[in-house]
Amino acid sequence: MTPGINLAKKHKITHRVHEYAHDPSSASYGTEAAEKLGLAEAQVFKTLVLSLDGRELAVAVLPVSSMLNMKLAAKAFGAKKATMADKSEAERSTGYILGGVSPLGQKKRLRTAIDDSATGHPTVYVSAGRRGLEIELAPEDLKKLTGGRYATLCQ
Repeated sequence: MTPGINLAKKHKITHRVHEYAHDPSSASYGTEAAEKLGLAEAQVFKTLVLSLDGRELAVAVLPVSSMLNMKLAAKAFGAKKATMADKSEAERSTGYILGGVSPLGQKKRLRTAIDDSATGHPTVYVSAGRRGLEIELAPEDLKKLTGGRYATLCQ
């Protein structure tokens, strides 16, 4: 079990865990998850760790088929500027390695914004905390467990 799965269990959240054989040479972990699990890319969400104004880390959760709009991300968090966080800083703060960062059960709980497209699905899939492992849960449960909020993050 990962901290993300344990968090869902602790809060008695309805969820399903999906495992697949991860290919280390895969160019996109999220696209690989969608393909190997036979899912639409719009239902599989990636977790990106951002640096806000160079002072604070935050998490953006968005479909693997979409590109994060940094201006919209900054606006969602009330910041002037958002950039991708430094890899080592993201891993140290979340406790997960890149490609397996879960929005759930992070070592340090970061402010989280979930792309509002999540509300269009009965369930979404996010990393469960390691490459090749996804957790499926309702968008509202994801929001509740992360303490996040919905925002438009993609154009």
